[in-house]
Amino acid sequence: MHPIPQRCARRPLAGGLVVPWVSLIHGGHAAFGSLDAERARTAFLHRLCQICGQHLDERCFLIVRPADVTQGCSPEPALHPECLPYAAAHCPMLNGTATHYRQRPVLASHPAGRPCTDPSCPCPSLSPDEGHAARSGSPADRYEAWMIHTRNYRLVFPPEQPDVPAGISLDVPVLRRRVLRTAQLTAEQERLMGLVRSLLDGNP
Repeated sequence: MHPIPQRCARRPLAGGLVVPWVSLIHGGHAAFGSLDAERARTAFLHRLCQICGQHLDERCFLIVRPADVTQGCSPEPALHPECLPYAAAHCPMLNGTATHYRQRPVLASHPAGRPCTDPSCPCPSLSPDEGHAARSGSPADRYEAWMIHTRNYRLVFPPEQPDVPAGISLDVPVLRRRVLRTAQLTAEQERLMGLVRSLLDGNP
């Protein structure tokens, strides 16, 4: 197991894992994989690491999927170079343990992953990941980590919400790229790959 970064020494733990600074806290429990919209916005605007919540230094990493490249921005707050390895080792989506996106965000305070039914609970409005619905149940994407210099850190704001960052611009010089996980193949892609392997092996 990757050791807890020194920057995260004072962060709370849940199940032995560091609770990222931007994680949604629901009913006193950390909902890993769900972002607190206000904290995410604060992290974007004030250049804070999504894991430890401290200010970014000279260089930082952005989490990037192919769809993010198309959109031109990374939709998650950046990370310190010291915090990335810990996140990459323990996040199921980054380390390859999760093969598909969840059907919907699971809130840790509800046993067996049951959705929140409390109409007074603010949790639906606290989750900013609108793209989660589009990805729900789909095979996991390829994830990369791009290192950039913080002098090139630029936010992208959608025209319809000029005060809410859509993410960090990817149209900047990249110092280093690291593949965190490859894409999970769909059932049809797996079938076609099987046919290709059979043909290459001489077994039609």
